[in-house]
Amino acid sequence: MPPERRRRMKLDRRTGAKPKRKPGTRPDWKAGAGPGRPPQKPAPSSQRKPPARPSAAAAAIAVAAAEEERRLRQRNRLTLEEDKPAVERCLEELVFGDVENDEDALLRRLRGPRVQGHEDSGDSEVENEAKGNFPPQKKPVWVDEDDEDEEMVDMMNNRFRKDMMKNASESKLSKDSLKKRLKEEFQHAMGGVPAWAETTKRTASSDDESEEDEDDLLQRTGNFISTSTSLPRGILKMKNCQPANAERPTVARISSVQFHPGAQIVMVAGLDNAVSLFQVDGKTNPKIQSIYLERFPIFKACFSANGEEVLATSTHSKVLYVYDMLAGKLIPVHQLRGLKEKIVRSFEVSSDGSFLLINGIAGYLHLLAMKTKELIGSMKINGRVAASTFSSDSKKVYASSGDGEVYVWDVNSRKCLNRFVDEGSLYGLSIATSRNGQYVACGFLSLMRSSNCGVVNIYNQDSCLQETNPKPIKAIMNLVTGVTSLTFNPTSEILAIASEKMKEAVRLVHLPSCTVFSNFPVVKKKNISHVHTMDFSPRSGYFALGNEKGKALMYRLHHYSDF
Repeated sequence: MPPERRRRMKLDRRTGAKPKRKPGTRPDWKAGAGPGRPPQKPAPSSQRKPPARPSAAAAAIAVAAAEEERRLRQRNRLTLEEDKPAVERCLEELVFGDVENDEDALLRRLRGPRVQGHEDSGDSEVENEAKGNFPPQKKPVWVDEDDEDEEMVDMMNNRFRKDMMKNASESKLSKDSLKKRLKEEFQHAMGGVPAWAETTKRTASSDDESEEDEDDLLQRTGNFISTSTSLPRGILKMKNCQPANAERPTVARISSVQFHPGAQIVMVAGLDNAVSLFQVDGKTNPKIQSIYLERFPIFKACFSANGEEVLATSTHSKVLYVYDMLAGKLIPVHQLRGLKEKIVRSFEVSSDGSFLLINGIAGYLHLLAMKTKELIGSMKINGRVAASTFSSDSKKVYASSGDGEVYVWDVNSRKCLNRFVDEGSLYGLSIATSRNGQYVACGFLSLMRSSNCGVVNIYNQDSCLQETNPKPIKAIMNLVTGVTSLTFNPTSEILAIASEKMKEAVRLVHLPSCTVFSNFPVVKKKNISHVHTMDFSPRSGYFALGNEKGKALMYRLHHYSDF
């Protein structure tokens, strides 16, 4: 108990008076806190009085306290300033300026002035404030003149850069020129610009133009793939390249050469029981993989339409080998369901990847499902089947017979749509259709002036579907032996024809003029020998052919530099 209260209680006891209480208070026993009384419940919240609001005097006291605190801080700062040497104070004034009485001005100066400019109305206030806090860009104090000079790169003393030189004057290139050259080499190796490297930014105007082009495309019918006017006839610019199978040489006959439909890969297969894959670069063509099939001399090997499988048949077997390129598995199909042929040799794959066509004996053509390898149906022609192929849209089948006739079949109904006589043909040997759906080429052996002659008739596809005796657009008679191989290039501007019966018996025909390029083959530089197979790459303009001596010769057509 405090001493003042103790003294007051003593005086009250002496006089007999009760101690004074403050007005408005009650003793504890009336509030229910006394002994023997139950504690009373507090009043409900609705009956409680709200706390008193802070008065103006309290606000004035808070302001005075803040002012006092600021005054104390200022006094402490001045005390510290007095203790500093004069040199240090002068240095701070030069760096921070005269901001003794305004600390906020010092903070604003340290942050730097905000950049004044046109702000985007769509930016938020936080983004605008963050942009304004960046200091302005400063100009360089001095500029080195040597930096502006282009640095030259030596091309001769580097074995990788030396291969990229086009002539002797390019012994040194600037960095920008070397960058462009590397970009060209990459696109050349990839067969064009990859999808991941293409720019996807398009303006609204280009989107509108593309929509108009699509609408115009959907309103018309016909052949939309037109030939290029940049390929002149007469002389074809081309370059001799390293053989495709240079890293895996063989002496066995090459029976199949084909480029991958989507990658820079070429497949070479032959009678040495092996299927080899090579990366196409035109210089070394490094080997990727070789698949060896024991006791299986390959008659024909072919990629599937999507490029995920390789199909191979033999000269004396009914087994069909399927190599899954993604899984790396070799799957032998010993018996095709529904097929009763004793030997499976010649076959064709449709361009849409849905069907597999097998040439059987006794004039039978067997149509199988590509996915399940099951027989769908069979078609029968008179005589034997010499060659067959699908149309560019995979809806029709063209079959050349040994009697000099050509049959056209519908794939869905397996009915014969037309049958026409191949003009001047003793018996058919080969047949091919162009990828734009315009031409049909038939190779055969003809009897001209008491001697044999290899002839290729080039027809318009519409006339083959409607007439029984169509007249060819042109008959190519540049070979003296039967034409056993035919293939069109991707743009349908070149037709390659060859005969396996004679050396150097290969020609390239210009379309639509139907004239032969005079500078191919070059006998002095290449020994082409007997050609058994040919193919054009889908994009990069390579042309490959396999001969009897085990070489897959390859050429680069300059016309495809921008294709």
